[in-house]
Amino acid sequence: MKSNNPKLKLHGFNNLTKTLSFNIYDICYAKTLQQRREYIEYIDEAYNAKRLTQILTNVANIIGANILNIAHQDYEPEGASVTMLISEDTAVRHHLTYGEAPGPLPDAVVAHLDKSHITVHTYPESHPDNGISTFRADIDVSTCGLVSPLKALNYLIHSFESDIVIMDYRVRGYTRDVAGRKLYIDHDIHSIQNFLSEKTRQAYQIIDVNVYQENIFHTKMMLKEFDLNNYLFGEGKDSLNEDEQQEIAVRLKREMLEIYYGQNLHQEVIAEEIKMPKVFRHN
Repeated sequence: MKSNNPKLKLHGFNNLTKTLSFNIYDICYAKTLQQRREYIEYIDEAYNAKRLTQILTNVANIIGANILNIAHQDYEPEGASVTMLISEDTAVRHHLTYGEAPGPLPDAVVAHLDKSHITVHTYPESHPDNGISTFRADIDVSTCGLVSPLKALNYLIHSFESDIVIMDYRVRGYTRDVAGRKLYIDHDIHSIQNFLSEKTRQAYQIIDVNVYQENIFHTKMMLKEFDLNNYLFGEGKDSLNEDEQQEIAVRLKREMLEIYYGQNLHQEVIAEEIKMPKVFRHN
């Protein structure tokens, strides 16, 4: 889709750039080579370029945007990318709210931003030795209008199978009020968490690292609930003996914790974090 108007007037334009960048991780255990291949094939089909385009189109609707251009691509052997250019639609401004509050969830979604874009790239992969398979989606929503891209957070998190979510929000540049005074941020924000629903906040372990004077906000989340059955691809835990269940649970939790903390962890740290062995057994 291409714009009929190649040039957009920027008179009275909000020059603040608000960028939300985050990684979503889905993690599973696939025991056999065939199961690992099937997991990658499943993810590749579930999040192909067509599906991702629909997700980003819904994001554009949430933040009130006109879609100017869409580029999408599926890759061989796996993975996909979608990029959208979007522009501000002043006709929908009165429907939008700007304060710290959660945006809608997927079932509540029924293209506003000049020189702005939305992108998503996917990265499915599996470990050849320990059976761990992961899917990562990298998403960027960059806006130069009135509305913060944080309004799309709820929808995006629930559109993917999100075991771990790592988010960065940054406001750059400045705009001016009618008196000419510079404004380096045009909306209230104390934490990315305030743009998540209460249900989402309760489901995740959350850490914030914010640099308020620089308008930089960082939040990372990891699911609290750990039911081994939810992480086994192609089989259930009843097909495994108790030792196998515990070994696989350790591998999964190690993967999740290392992604969450952004570093390789010693076994002693893993054992302390997962409080062996009760975390592995979910009745």
